[in-house]
Amino acid sequence: MPLQILDHPLAAHLLAHLRDKSTHPEQFRWLTENLTTLLILQATYGMRSREVMIETPLKTTPGKVLDQALAAVPVLRAGLGMLQPVVRMFPDVAVGYIGLERHEDTAIARSYYSKLPNLHGRYTLCLDPMLATGGSAAQAISLIKSHGATQITMVSVVAAPDGVAKLHEAHPEVQIITASLDEGLNDRKYIVPGLGDFGDRLYGTP
Repeated sequence: MPLQILDHPLAAHLLAHLRDKSTHPEQFRWLTENLTTLLILQATYGMRSREVMIETPLKTTPGKVLDQALAAVPVLRAGLGMLQPVVRMFPDVAVGYIGLERHEDTAIARSYYSKLPNLHGRYTLCLDPMLATGGSAAQAISLIKSHGATQITMVSVVAAPDGVAKLHEAHPEVQIITASLDEGLNDRKYIVPGLGDFGDRLYGTP
């Protein structure tokens, strides 16, 4: 199963404060951006590069530069909190958006918005902080594939075993990068221990 759990003491530190229910929205956003930076570094490890010759002040030396375009697709609205670190590290990234809204009773996601660039040949990141049931992620990746993406990585802050299994069943080739594989889901399909409703905590909505 293509699952990678980020094993880094700083990632664990940031995640612990994200989980803390007393963390205020402004701090929550700061923590999200910094943890996402670590996740994106891991998620883009497989990007293609090529060797070039560089003139330093002292001599000519070989170096490597990226040789593949990147795309990032946050799942609205919580995924927006993970976008800025990608744009900061990869200024020429192509950005698309997918809006999915989960029904509170059925936990089934409904698509209400989709705006995606041409993803042919692009190393594509799907950004959704909570991989819970996996239904939303599977829908989002199906949409991403329909726009030409073939090399896709799912980036989440925390994941539940149910979501990982669902995504692997629907898209077995998609790699999942997360900071934690949590215990499971409660009866409302929220990740346990999780960190609550990510969008609400990110934007301070009740």
